[in-house]
Amino acid sequence: MINLESEFTFKTSRSSGKGGQNVNKVSSKVELNFDVGNSNLLSPFQKERIVSQLKNRINKEGILQIIVQSSRSQYENKDLAVEKLNLLISQCFVIQKKRFKTKPRKSAKEKRLKSKKIHSLTKSLRRKDF
Repeated sequence: MINLESEFTFKTSRSSGKGGQNVNKVSSKVELNFDVGNSNLLSPFQKERIVSQLKNRINKEGILQIIVQSSRSQYENKDLAVEKLNLLISQCFVIQKKRFKTKPRKSAKEKRLKSKKIHSLTKSLRRKDF
């Protein structure tokens, strides 16, 4: 995997949630910004793939944003954000197998029709007008 850490920018702010009185003093929420379009480490194919796969996380300026505020520690949140970005980018390049349509086997069709016939026969035997 390419080391993208030289192209990250971090922005911190006050986090909501747990932390008690510490929440009002410490900026533990971390926003990781990565400019995909202006990256020098990615090839045009990689940029295109990332933009197409992560379009819901990329803003109008072409910046991929990841916000983490799960931990009380700013340092931990930075690590989590980098880890999350690496995971997202690695998932972009996984090519899924093409799905082939399948049909039920001939024996399965015959078995289903046979069971339907047996069921209809038992129902017909229950009728009074037989």
